[in-house]
Amino acid sequence: MATPTIAANAYANLARVLENTAAGKGSEASGQSFASLLKDAVGSVMESGRKSDAQTVAMAAGKANVMDVVTAVADTDVAVSTLVSVRDRVIAAYEDIMKMPI
Repeated sequence: MATPTIAANAYANLARVLENTAAGKGSEASGQSFASLLKDAVGSVMESGRKSDAQTVAMAAGKANVMDVVTAVADTDVAVSTLVSVRDRVIAAYEDIMKMPI
């Protein structure tokens, strides 16, 4: 379940991504390319998953707090949900473009 802190962090990350995208609007040389932006986003989700896995293994070994594990898993859930939403929007945009008459 998402907490207000997780939601605030997700919002801050989204704002940072949008800021980077808006800064590169004029020329591609000054900002990130779309491919690098996607690579960073997927890398962020993968890193969140790794942290979650590490916390889970640490808890199984008796070295981590349950609250830390729950927080790590919730962070990963929010990251994956965001990534899936972006994927769905990209696919919908692609389908809309393909439906356009020439």
